[in-house]
Amino acid sequence: MSRQQATVLFDAPGPRARRRHAVLTVAAVLVLLGIAYAVYARLQQRGQFAAELWRPFIEGQVWTNLILPGLRNTLGAAAVASVLALAFGIVFGLARLSDHWWIRWPAGAVVEFFRAIPLLILIFLAFFVPPAISPIIADSPLGNLQRIVVQNVLFVFGVEINAGNVTVPAFAALVFGLVMYNGSVLAEVVRAGVLAVPRGQSEAAYALGLRKNAVMRLVLLPQAITAMMPAVVSQMVVLLKDTALGFVIAFADLLSAGFRIVPANYHNLIPAAIVISIIYIGINMALSYLATWLEARSRRSRKTSAATLGTGTGTPAAAGIGPAPAAGPAGEAAQSDTAAEVN
Repeated sequence: MSRQQATVLFDAPGPRARRRHAVLTVAAVLVLLGIAYAVYARLQQRGQFAAELWRPFIEGQVWTNLILPGLRNTLGAAAVASVLALAFGIVFGLARLSDHWWIRWPAGAVVEFFRAIPLLILIFLAFFVPPAISPIIADSPLGNLQRIVVQNVLFVFGVEINAGNVTVPAFAALVFGLVMYNGSVLAEVVRAGVLAVPRGQSEAAYALGLRKNAVMRLVLLPQAITAMMPAVVSQMVVLLKDTALGFVIAFADLLSAGFRIVPANYHNLIPAAIVISIIYIGINMALSYLATWLEARSRRSRKTSAATLGTGTGTPAAAGIGPAPAAGPAGEAAQSDTAAEVN
């Protein structure tokens, strides 16, 4: 926003206000630099920048045996959970917009239930509950159903069943928690994005004779996706960072790899935390850049489509009336014929 530009919610600052803002900005920067130097001096005093504490991160063995495998597991869990959470969010978000109460109410109950439970508890439930109750289910009439579900569906995530005992790997428990929690949040994002589309869009589509499914698929969702993009990417960043909670169930993720470096290397907790944090920051910045690129590309495609429509044979003169006559002699002749018919 330009310094001279004013809006309803913003008054352009005058010369004194600009000087005051500049002074406050410089003061804030100096305070932050002072805090950063104090932290650096304290760490330097404790020997946290000693060469032997940082040497493990220069060796290739630490990267190939610990950090890179942990990064691969983190990205794998985040990728699988992101796809499933998006699918969950779209299905339940649209279900909450259904005209049928027997679809809308259960979908709302599921979304609110999983949004209300902390993610860590969901991970614990997925990891510890199935092994505890699977023997009981195996002795009940549902035993065959449990075996069929595990052997034909859940085996994809590494879930196994042996003599009625179900074993859930850390990867599956982590993905379950991430999908249920983040999918519930994304369901609300989808619902809000669809409701944010101007009502006239759907009314115009209904006037053309489209059914609700076609209106949702062809009119509302394409416009809602653009509005939802920042919130969806923000939730994907949260999901990626939440993979670190797999550490509590011994999932070999990036955070776990960082902690495994510490005991064998003079307890270099601070260097390990800094390196792992830089990797997380780099991944999240890449996601943010991707979201910005997708949004800009979508905006350019909309402008191109509008320009293509604007360069057609003519522009409607009014609603319900055909296209306006073209400019030039042909257009003038058409206008004369129309006037003669009216007279």
